Amino acid sequence: MTSPPTIPEGGGPFSIPLEDRTLAAYLARPAPSAAGGSGRHGLVICHGFPADPTQPHTPNRGYQQLADRLAADTGWVVLTFSFRGTSESTGNFSLAGWLADLKVAIEVLLSSGTVDAVWLCGFAAGGALAICAAGEDSRVRGVAAFSAPADFADRASDARRFVSQARAVGVIRDPDFPPDLDAWARELREIRPLSLIGKIPPRPILLVHGANDEVVTVLDARALADGADAQVELRVLPGAAHRLRHDPRAIAVLIGWMDRQGG
Repeated sequence: MTSPPTIPEGGGPFSIPLEDRTLAAYLARPAPSAAGGSGRHGLVICHGFPADPTQPHTPNRGYQQLADRLAADTGWVVLTFSFRGTSESTGNFSLAGWLADLKVAIEVLLSSGTVDAVWLCGFAAGGALAICAAGEDSRVRGVAAFSAPADFADRASDARRFVSQARAVGVIRDPDFPPDLDAWARELREIRPLSLIGKIPPRPILLVHGANDEVVTVLDARALADGADAQVELRVLPGAAHRLRHDPRAIAVLIGWMDRQGG
């Protein structure tokens, strides 16, 4: 970071300035009466790959609202942010770049002086990256992943098509990006949640998947559970599709999991 971000005292939107980009972020704080019960716990929420090409630069109010709800219901401090190339964050999508952005968000929350420990939560690609970050950083106390793919090999198999898709939804904005398509695609093959999830236990892992997920098969969730030697809490929601952020059952499972984390 070029300088520490200025986080509003009462929470709210702020920017994380970096050398080559700026990340849009949002912090939700619990009411003072609720904050003591969490042991100053902090949660970083990661969104997934955008699906709507009509509003690529609109701030994602849905995740901000989710952060507010989780802070109010659990007493945790909750940080959500927009990966590079999405919403008001600058830059262009790459998988390694998104993982680097998540690591920055973890540092921001840990250095904010408001929490003693950090957990991660992510949806779809954000859930996969949350698993990767937790596997690489022992300071992360646990991870909850919703609709997470076990790897990104299918995207790497036709990288040129995926670049076109990323341009269509607005997460690749510069016409000369990526400068090296092969290197960009290599990240999609080499960043594998399935290879890193086994490094997380005995820290807690929650995997939630829709039984009718039309984007990421439930087999991915079972493969991830096997990758952690079944040391996970796996919940498959009957009738649920891919976008679990909009499923009240999934959010209830997340809140219950947060409530069970130690002080």
